Amino acid sequence: MTIRQIIGDPLVVEGKLSAKQIEEKVAELLRLVGLSPDVMERYPHAFSGGQRQRIGIARALALDPRIIIADEATSALDVSIRSQILDLLLEIQSRLDLSFIFISHDISVVRYFCDRVAVMHRGKLVEVGPAEKICTAPDADYTRALISAVPNPDPRNKRMLHRTRLSALST
Repeated sequence: MTIRQIIGDPLVVEGKLSAKQIEEKVAELLRLVGLSPDVMERYPHAFSGGQRQRIGIARALALDPRIIIADEATSALDVSIRSQILDLLLEIQSRLDLSFIFISHDISVVRYFCDRVAVMHRGKLVEVGPAEKICTAPDADYTRALISAVPNPDPRNKRMLHRTRLSALST
């Protein structure tokens, strides 16, 4: 499928727009995610990972959702592209007044992107609260173990020496 078909498919299925209106909407969505509408006839293999992620975001936005569930949305991207995609998502969130449920194992990404965090362990919620609080002063033992496992790049702060081990918390 071409990029036009990939992004426009939800609009075709919805059946409310003409072919011309779909093309205009796809062009608008491509611009929104920082891509030129000139790429519509290209195929996904011609794009980088970050560009493919932008195409996926455009498709997710096609039907004007109020909420998007993003499951490990940046896990396959390198650090610089990850930052660009997170900034793009934050900009889109602000412009379109939409919400994200952002699922990630990357605590630094969660801290950067999320306002509120829910920590799960074995399918159960163990802690919910503001991202800054959860990431700096968690209440739950499991959350403390999870946060303490995040490496710190500062060689003067060897957090691994003071790590909370989950095995010591398990029953």
